[in-house]
Amino acid sequence: MRLNYVETGSADAPVVLLGSSLGADQGMWAPQVEVLAKRFRVIAFDHRGHGGSEVPDGPYTIDDLGGDVVELLDTLELEQASYVGISLGGAVGLWLAENAPDRFHRFVAICPPSNPAADPQTWIDRAAKVRAEGTQSIADATLGRWFLPDFEDTAPIRQMLLNCPKEGYAACCEALSTTNLLPALADVTAPVLLVTADHDTSVPPETVIPLATQIPGAHLEVIENAAHLVTYSHPDVINPLLLAHLG
Repeated sequence: MRLNYVETGSADAPVVLLGSSLGADQGMWAPQVEVLAKRFRVIAFDHRGHGGSEVPDGPYTIDDLGGDVVELLDTLELEQASYVGISLGGAVGLWLAENAPDRFHRFVAICPPSNPAADPQTWIDRAAKVRAEGTQSIADATLGRWFLPDFEDTAPIRQMLLNCPKEGYAACCEALSTTNLLPALADVTAPVLLVTADHDTSVPPETVIPLATQIPGAHLEVIENAAHLVTYSHPDVINPLLLAHLG
Protein backbone atom coordinates (compact mmCIF):
# COMPACT_ATOMS: atom_id res chain seq x y z
CA MET A 1 0.00 0.00 0.00
CA ARG A 2 1.51 3.34 -1.06
CA LEU A 3 0.74 6.05 1.45
CA ASN A 4 1.12 9.67 0.44
CA TYR A 5 3.27 11.65 2.86
CA VAL A 6 4.99 15.01 3.25
CA GLU A 7 8.32 15.37 5.04
CA THR A 8 9.45 18.48 6.89
CA GLY A 9 12.50 19.12 9.06
CA SER A 10 16.03 17.81 9.19
CA ALA A 11 16.68 14.34 7.79
CA ASP A 12 18.97 13.69 10.78
CA ALA A 13 16.40 14.57 13.44
CA PRO A 14 14.26 12.11 15.41
CA VAL A 15 11.21 11.06 13.40
CA VAL A 16 7.58 11.84 14.23
CA LEU A 17 4.69 10.48 12.19
CA LEU A 18 1.38 12.38 12.07
CA GLY A 19 -1.84 10.43 11.44
CA SER A 20 -4.96 12.37 10.50
CA SER A 21 -8.65 12.29 11.26
CA LEU A 22 -11.25 10.40 9.24
CA GLY A 23 -11.99 12.41 6.12
CA ALA A 24 -8.99 14.73 6.47
CA ASP A 25 -5.56 14.59 4.86
CA GLN A 26 -2.07 15.45 6.05
CA GLY A 27 -2.75 19.15 5.48
CA MET A 28 -4.77 19.25 8.70
CA TRP A 29 -1.46 19.22 10.59
CA ALA A 30 -0.43 22.64 9.25
CA PRO A 31 -0.71 24.23 12.74
CA GLN A 32 1.77 21.66 14.10
CA VAL A 33 4.28 20.96 11.33
CA GLU A 34 6.38 24.11 11.46
CA VAL A 35 6.70 23.95 15.24
CA LEU A 36 7.57 20.25 15.33
CA ALA A 37 9.97 20.50 12.38
CA LYS A 38 12.32 22.70 14.40
CA ARG A 39 13.11 19.63 16.49
CA PHE A 40 11.96 16.60 14.49
CA ARG A 41 11.85 15.04 11.05
CA VAL A 42 8.09 15.27 10.60
CA ILE A 43 6.30 12.82 8.31
CA ALA A 44 2.62 13.67 7.90
CA PHE A 45 0.81 10.95 5.94
CA ASP A 46 -2.59 10.22 4.45
CA HIS A 47 -4.40 7.05 5.51
CA ARG A 48 -5.31 4.64 2.72
CA GLY A 49 -8.30 5.99 0.82
CA HIS A 50 -7.48 9.57 1.83
CA GLY A 51 -5.65 12.49 0.27
CA GLY A 52 -2.98 11.37 -2.16
CA SER A 53 -2.81 7.76 -0.92
CA GLU A 54 -4.07 4.82 -2.91
CA VAL A 55 -7.81 4.04 -2.68
CA PRO A 56 -8.35 0.28 -2.67
CA ASP A 57 -11.88 -1.06 -2.50
CA GLY A 58 -13.19 -1.56 1.03
CA PRO A 59 -13.98 -2.59 3.58
CA TYR A 60 -10.75 -1.89 5.44
CA THR A 61 -9.76 -3.02 8.94
CA ILE A 62 -7.74 -1.35 11.67
CA ASP A 63 -5.09 -4.00 10.95
CA ASP A 64 -4.89 -2.68 7.38
CA LEU A 65 -4.53 0.92 8.51
CA GLY A 66 -1.94 0.14 11.17
CA GLY A 67 -0.05 -2.20 8.87
CA ASP A 68 0.18 0.59 6.30
CA VAL A 69 2.06 2.73 8.81
CA VAL A 70 4.52 -0.06 9.61
CA GLU A 71 5.02 -0.54 5.87
CA LEU A 72 5.69 3.19 5.52
CA LEU A 73 8.44 2.92 8.14
CA ASP A 74 9.93 0.02 6.18
CA THR A 75 9.73 1.95 2.91
CA LEU A 76 11.52 4.90 4.49
CA GLU A 77 14.06 2.52 6.08
CA LEU A 78 13.21 3.78 9.55
CA GLU A 79 13.73 1.47 12.48
CA GLN A 80 11.75 3.59 14.94
CA ALA A 81 9.69 6.76 15.20
CA SER A 82 7.26 8.46 17.52
CA TYR A 83 3.63 8.81 16.52
CA VAL A 84 0.94 11.45 16.93
CA GLY A 85 -2.60 10.72 15.77
CA ILE A 86 -6.02 12.28 16.13
CA SER A 87 -9.43 10.60 15.83
CA LEU A 88 -9.00 7.75 13.32
CA GLY A 89 -5.27 8.49 13.46
CA GLY A 90 -5.44 8.15 17.24
CA ALA A 91 -7.05 4.72 16.94
CA VAL A 92 -4.28 3.71 14.54
CA GLY A 93 -1.78 4.94 17.13
CA LEU A 94 -3.27 2.74 19.82
CA TRP A 95 -3.17 -0.22 17.42
CA LEU A 96 0.51 0.46 16.74
CA ALA A 97 1.24 0.71 20.47
CA GLU A 98 -0.35 -2.72 20.91
CA ASN A 99 0.94 -4.45 17.78
CA ALA A 100 4.24 -2.82 16.78
CA PRO A 101 5.83 -1.69 20.07
CA ASP A 102 9.38 -2.28 18.83
CA ARG A 103 8.95 0.31 16.06
CA PHE A 104 7.88 3.29 18.16
CA HIS A 105 9.33 5.39 20.97
CA ARG A 106 6.34 7.43 22.14
CA PHE A 107 2.68 7.96 21.27
CA VAL A 108 0.21 10.81 21.42
CA ALA A 109 -3.41 9.71 20.95
CA ILE A 110 -5.74 12.69 20.56
CA CYS A 111 -9.49 12.07 20.84
CA PRO A 112 -8.99 8.40 19.90
CA PRO A 113 -12.00 6.11 19.34
CA SER A 114 -10.84 3.05 21.29
CA ASN A 115 -13.97 0.91 20.88
CA PRO A 116 -16.12 2.18 18.00
CA ALA A 117 -17.28 -1.41 17.47
CA ALA A 118 -19.54 -0.86 20.48
CA ASP A 119 -21.85 1.00 18.09
CA PRO A 120 -21.10 -0.55 14.69
CA GLN A 121 -24.34 0.43 12.97
CA THR A 122 -23.49 4.13 13.18
CA TRP A 123 -20.37 3.53 11.10
CA ILE A 124 -22.04 1.10 8.70
CA ASP A 125 -24.85 3.60 8.05
CA ARG A 126 -22.39 6.45 7.50
CA ALA A 127 -20.37 4.34 5.08
CA ALA A 128 -23.51 3.60 3.08
CA LYS A 129 -24.52 7.26 3.04
CA VAL A 130 -21.14 8.44 1.79
CA ARG A 131 -20.96 5.74 -0.89
CA ALA A 132 -24.39 6.81 -2.12
CA GLU A 133 -24.18 10.58 -1.74
CA GLY A 134 -20.49 11.49 -1.33
CA THR A 135 -18.74 13.25 1.54
CA GLN A 136 -20.67 16.46 0.91
CA SER A 137 -23.63 14.69 2.51
CA ILE A 138 -21.88 14.56 5.90
CA ALA A 139 -19.72 17.70 5.74
CA ASP A 140 -21.98 20.06 7.72
CA ALA A 141 -22.66 17.52 10.46
CA THR A 142 -18.98 16.62 10.69
CA LEU A 143 -17.82 20.22 11.02
CA GLY A 144 -20.51 20.76 13.65
CA ARG A 145 -18.92 18.02 15.75
CA TRP A 146 -15.33 18.98 15.04
CA PHE A 147 -15.51 22.66 16.00
CA LEU A 148 -17.34 24.84 18.45
CA PRO A 149 -19.71 27.40 16.88
CA ASP A 150 -17.39 30.34 17.53
CA PHE A 151 -14.52 28.83 15.53
CA GLU A 152 -14.78 30.27 12.03
CA ASP A 153 -11.70 29.09 10.12
CA THR A 154 -13.25 25.81 8.97
CA ALA A 155 -13.04 26.27 5.19
CA PRO A 156 -9.75 24.36 4.69
CA ILE A 157 -11.05 21.36 6.66
CA ARG A 158 -14.37 21.41 4.80
CA GLN A 159 -12.47 21.27 1.52
CA MET A 160 -10.48 18.26 2.75
CA LEU A 161 -13.74 16.47 3.54
CA LEU A 162 -15.16 17.32 0.13
CA ASN A 163 -11.98 16.11 -1.57
CA CYS A 164 -11.87 12.81 0.34
CA PRO A 165 -12.63 9.85 -1.95
CA LYS A 166 -15.99 8.46 -0.97
CA GLU A 167 -14.77 4.86 -1.08
CA GLY A 168 -11.81 5.66 1.17
CA TYR A 169 -14.00 7.45 3.69
CA ALA A 170 -16.65 4.70 3.67
CA ALA A 171 -14.14 1.89 3.94
CA CYS A 172 -12.45 3.57 6.92
CA CYS A 173 -15.88 3.87 8.56
CA GLU A 174 -16.17 0.11 8.12
CA ALA A 175 -12.76 -0.32 9.72
CA LEU A 176 -13.97 1.58 12.76
CA SER A 177 -17.14 -0.50 12.92
CA THR A 178 -15.05 -3.59 13.74
CA THR A 179 -12.41 -1.95 15.97
CA ASN A 180 -12.10 -2.66 19.68
CA LEU A 181 -8.69 -1.73 21.07
CA LEU A 182 -9.59 -2.02 24.75
CA PRO A 183 -8.52 -5.63 25.47
CA ALA A 184 -4.80 -5.11 24.79
CA LEU A 185 -4.31 -1.64 26.31
CA ALA A 186 -2.84 -3.11 29.50
CA ASP A 187 0.03 -4.53 27.42
CA VAL A 188 1.17 -1.17 26.05
CA THR A 189 4.72 -0.37 27.17
CA ALA A 190 5.56 2.89 25.36
CA PRO A 191 4.91 6.28 26.97
CA VAL A 192 1.46 7.49 25.89
CA LEU A 193 -0.06 10.95 26.10
CA LEU A 194 -3.86 10.91 25.85
CA VAL A 195 -5.64 14.11 24.90
CA THR A 196 -9.38 14.73 24.94
CA ALA A 197 -11.58 17.81 24.54
CA ASP A 198 -14.32 18.68 26.99
CA HIS A 199 -16.87 19.45 24.22
CA ASP A 200 -15.99 16.56 21.91
CA THR A 201 -19.21 14.88 20.73
CA SER A 202 -17.45 12.68 18.14
CA VAL A 203 -15.32 10.85 20.71
CA PRO A 204 -16.71 12.00 24.06
CA PRO A 205 -14.20 12.60 26.85
CA GLU A 206 -15.90 10.01 29.02
CA THR A 207 -14.66 7.36 26.53
CA VAL A 208 -11.08 8.67 26.57
CA ILE A 209 -10.49 9.51 30.22
CA PRO A 210 -10.74 5.87 31.42
CA LEU A 211 -7.97 4.88 29.02
CA ALA A 212 -5.49 6.69 31.24
CA THR A 213 -5.98 4.02 33.90
CA GLN A 214 -5.96 1.15 31.37
CA ILE A 215 -2.69 2.09 29.63
CA PRO A 216 0.23 1.69 32.05
CA GLY A 217 1.83 5.04 32.84
CA ALA A 218 -0.34 7.03 30.43
CA HIS A 219 -0.67 10.78 30.94
CA LEU A 220 -4.03 12.49 30.33
CA GLU A 221 -4.78 16.06 29.28
CA VAL A 222 -8.33 17.44 28.98
CA ILE A 223 -8.54 20.53 26.79
CA GLU A 224 -11.21 22.98 27.89
CA ASN A 225 -13.58 24.86 25.60
CA ALA A 226 -12.67 22.66 22.65
CA ALA A 227 -14.34 20.17 20.31
CA HIS A 228 -12.99 17.20 18.37
CA LEU A 229 -10.42 18.66 15.98
CA VAL A 230 -8.53 20.30 18.80
CA THR A 231 -5.17 20.22 16.98
CA TYR A 232 -6.58 22.62 14.41
CA SER A 233 -8.61 24.86 16.69
CA HIS A 234 -6.23 25.01 19.69
CA PRO A 235 -2.63 24.67 18.46
CA ASP A 236 -1.49 27.10 21.17
CA VAL A 237 -2.49 24.49 23.74
CA ILE A 238 -1.70 21.31 21.81
CA ASN A 239 1.74 22.18 20.44
CA PRO A 240 3.44 22.67 23.83
CA LEU A 241 1.96 19.36 25.00
CA LEU A 242 3.35 17.59 21.95
CA LEU A 243 6.81 19.06 22.41
CA ALA A 244 6.87 18.23 26.11
CA HIS A 245 5.83 14.61 25.57
CA LEU A 246 7.90 13.86 22.48
CA GLY A 247 11.05 15.18 24.14
